[in-house]
Amino acid sequence: MPVLLALEDVDARYGPVQALRGVTLRVEEGEIVAILGANGAGKTTTLRAISGTVRRTGKIQLGSRSLARRGPESTARLGVAHVPEGRGTFSELTVWENLRLGAHVRRGSLKADFLRVAEYFPWLESRRHQQAGTLSGGEQQMLSLARAVMQRPRLLLLDEPSLGLAPLVVAEIFRIVRDLNERDGTAVLLVEQNARTSLATAARAYVLEVGRVAFEGPSDELAQHDAIRKSYLGY
Repeated sequence: MPVLLALEDVDARYGPVQALRGVTLRVEEGEIVAILGANGAGKTTTLRAISGTVRRTGKIQLGSRSLARRGPESTARLGVAHVPEGRGTFSELTVWENLRLGAHVRRGSLKADFLRVAEYFPWLESRRHQQAGTLSGGEQQMLSLARAVMQRPRLLLLDEPSLGLAPLVVAEIFRIVRDLNERDGTAVLLVEQNARTSLATAARAYVLEVGRVAFEGPSDELAQHDAIRKSYLGY
């Protein structure tokens, strides 16, 4: 498959602190790729470097377009949707207003987009006038994902979608992510604390250690790697 996203020798900083050190990775068209690593390894920063919300250097390409000097809005207009850790919904706005914000960076019929998103999240129709802050934690996570889908992304950056959620909710979220990938061909770069879930969902994975890529390869091979099994899978 053609390469959709390519990072080459990407560094990123928060002031004087260097968070990424020469990260190189790729995501092919229609592929799900996971990023694993301990807290502070640089997983979230990698997603932020792609979406333009942190200072970074190095080569970042989306297809033939460089993202290296683009900010968040310009990157979003090229088809990159970022679902951040902590959900990121606008709690004072309604469900419908949150969804409309997801579509503001591109042209198209809001009604058609809403009907499409409602196929994945049927409960949105009955909750469209509800204030987002009154939703449960799982519903807010789904709303955040639905808002990203309203953007019709080529690439979905998904940061810790299971954080603080019940197992049944997590299973539903990952079912929807797989459906988006299979039905719409949406590529996904996934950061997820549950390594088993990540490796079961993704075709390939990268393991970061202290801001560097330590391991990479097919998910089934990494799941059998001794160091990864002991550090992340617990057996």
